[in-house]
Amino acid sequence: MRTVILFAAACIGASAADGVLDRVATHAGKFEGISRQIWETPELGFHENKSSALLQNELRANGFTVKAGLAGMPTAFTAEFGSGKPVIALMGEFDALPGLSQKESPEMSPVTEGAPGHGCGHNLLGSASALAAVAVKEEMQARGLKGTLRYFGTPAEEGGGGKIYLIHAGLFRDVNAVLDWHPGDSNQVSLGSTLANNGALFRFHGIAAHAAAAPERGRSALDGAMIMLNAVEMLREHVPQETRIHYVITNGGSAPNIVPAFAEVHLVARNPDAAVLGGIWERIMKCAQAGALASETRLEVVQSTNYANIIPNDVLSDVLGRAMTKAGGYEYTPQERAFATEIQKTLGTVAERPGPEKVVADKSTRVTMASSDSGDVSWNVPYANMTAATFVPGVAAHTWQAAACAGSSIGRKGMLVAARTLALGVVELFDKPEEVRDARAAYEKRLGGHKWVTHIEADSKPPLDYAVK
Repeated sequence: MRTVILFAAACIGASAADGVLDRVATHAGKFEGISRQIWETPELGFHENKSSALLQNELRANGFTVKAGLAGMPTAFTAEFGSGKPVIALMGEFDALPGLSQKESPEMSPVTEGAPGHGCGHNLLGSASALAAVAVKEEMQARGLKGTLRYFGTPAEEGGGGKIYLIHAGLFRDVNAVLDWHPGDSNQVSLGSTLANNGALFRFHGIAAHAAAAPERGRSALDGAMIMLNAVEMLREHVPQETRIHYVITNGGSAPNIVPAFAEVHLVARNPDAAVLGGIWERIMKCAQAGALASETRLEVVQSTNYANIIPNDVLSDVLGRAMTKAGGYEYTPQERAFATEIQKTLGTVAERPGPEKVVADKSTRVTMASSDSGDVSWNVPYANMTAATFVPGVAAHTWQAAACAGSSIGRKGMLVAARTLALGVVELFDKPEEVRDARAAYEKRLGGHKWVTHIEADSKPPLDYAVK
């Protein structure tokens, strides 16, 4: 840890902008505590009442103007400082995942069996971005930097698509650039992307009957669902290999001696290219229609998620790469190393990953096999993101291991890497308006004339109870 601190201190002396690192350090303890509070009270998407309020109150206390309850979402908010152009934005998430309750332990040990947990590290995500915002705001005041700094509190990333509703409400329309981050198992900036996804609830409506006394009178909704899913399994052989299709049967009937009158499947498909995904989705729809036809049931399809792939930005990625190189990584204490070793024993064989002391900033264009509504933001405004080593190397998100790390000192150290990187990057953009202009040109070039398309209608209401059963 001493080496990293000395490196950061040397950078501070190199440029006035690096004074923002001191401001991050000043407020670090407060926001580390906030991240832990959010971790201890995990809340599902659109119901992050305590988490959202905690971040709002802290930003308000630090001089930001806060507007809450945006775009029909009670937990969505913006916190703003300054005025005029450029408008540089940071984003924070704070929703948890169902069923991933976990203690700060290297063994699987739920706090409450079946309860939510922060298996994607969003307790760290929202807190680090807010910490960076406070540090940048103080730097703007100290140096008289012109422009607007905006923090977006974005709910329900885990399937609810909160950012899409904020986009539809026009809240990103005046933004010149967005710098973003996500918890991960390494400190990395690249030109990578994510998978576009599309999801829906496939509801089959049949006719109930006594399954033994009069089965011929029934039309099984579950049969319709099963025929659909068998067709989907056969489809897997005939889609591009990077495609992902996954589903759960959320309702399969009420009792085995009753022919099910209703069945529901929640299915999500993903591909790096939204246009390719569109063709795959058409075939999935045919699988569902075949299930309804063969079972003589009625099919109802209700749109759920629809996330775009991320459009990387060459200029903003360079900004974040320089910032992360200045920010540096961190080292494990002996206790943290022991914790990490025990966690890694639960993973089986994993590919070698760089440790938290390393920083990787490159031009690689790998596709992360996940999806996010941040992709939709990137289609509407110049955008770049990074990962910070909040998880032990080899740990994947959406696991109990990730939830354990997110509540630990390892998670909080990674969160500070993110805060330092974001703060340095935002200050550079305020310092160099030509980079903001160049980022716009890079954005237009990557788009190549294509426009953002979403199946989430502009006048649709957020599904506020999508994650609450």
